[in-house]
Amino acid sequence: MHPATPRRHARTGLTLTALGLGGAQMGGLFQATRLDEAAGAFRAAWDRGVRTYDTAPFYGFTRAERRLGTLLTEEPRDAYVVSTKVGRVMVPDPSVGPMEEGYAEPLPFRPTFDYSHDGVLRSFEASQQRLGILDPDILYVHDIGRVTHGERHAETWEQLTAGGGFRALTRLREEGAVRAIGLGVNEWEIVAEAIRVADLDLCMLAGRYTLLEQDSLGLMDECARRGIGIAVAGAFNSGLLAGQTTYNYAEAPPALVARTEALRAACAEEGVRLEAAALQFPLLHPAAVTVVTGARNAAQVEANAAWFADPIPEGFWARLKARGLIHDAAPI
Repeated sequence: MHPATPRRHARTGLTLTALGLGGAQMGGLFQATRLDEAAGAFRAAWDRGVRTYDTAPFYGFTRAERRLGTLLTEEPRDAYVVSTKVGRVMVPDPSVGPMEEGYAEPLPFRPTFDYSHDGVLRSFEASQQRLGILDPDILYVHDIGRVTHGERHAETWEQLTAGGGFRALTRLREEGAVRAIGLGVNEWEIVAEAIRVADLDLCMLAGRYTLLEQDSLGLMDECARRGIGIAVAGAFNSGLLAGQTTYNYAEAPPALVARTEALRAACAEEGVRLEAAALQFPLLHPAAVTVVTGARNAAQVEANAAWFADPIPEGFWARLKARGLIHDAAPI
């Protein structure tokens, strides 16, 4: 598949490219990213035909939104789709230091969780100013869920529901400030819960529907039935499927390392690079609209684009199924 392949989401009318560029590395996730590197990653993606871009206030504590907005606003507004997120209000704080919450050189704005009606609107307005874009196409609620918030989950969920967070999202969509609303999360279970109580269009799901794990298959099927799109992020499961040893941003457990090696061996027998299979597999599901990958520089973008375009032999996915390496019910 070509990175620029257009994929239309019927419910919203948005057309995303099959491959998208994520913005966490623009914010310096785990290591500092120079401005010229971020600009190089953007330009390489743009030149490859990528027109789907994702960011968030949290990435680099506002740094990523500022960088992406500067780059995007050099291009025609109708030429790209951009998403950002709410759920954290960024509060000026001179005590912010290096390597806070995984970001190497965060700017002096401390993220404070706020999923309430007013918190959502405040966050969105600040994102408009940082991006220089009045009408981001997609607005996700960032990092909600039981695993993420632990004992505070009930409180944050209450802010979204009774506290009016979802109502604020709906208002922004009705007013035309955004075209699609949803969640941007690592937990598929919270998406399943949210679509029962809110009218969502698109959700970004990171690391939960991948070549390595398909526990979210039931949710994916339900989203396909209801016309809810899924932007797949974390297709490499934090690097494990791309030759690293991390999973969910920590050292991978032995069982997942063994499963990854079995996948790599099966791919090698077929002359397929594991990274190519990892990027292309999620889009076989009808709910998936785009695969969004992070990249720190132009070289990483070029590598992702090349893997994305690798040919996959006929019958390859069926043979992985026969070996028990992907879920029996996964669409292939």
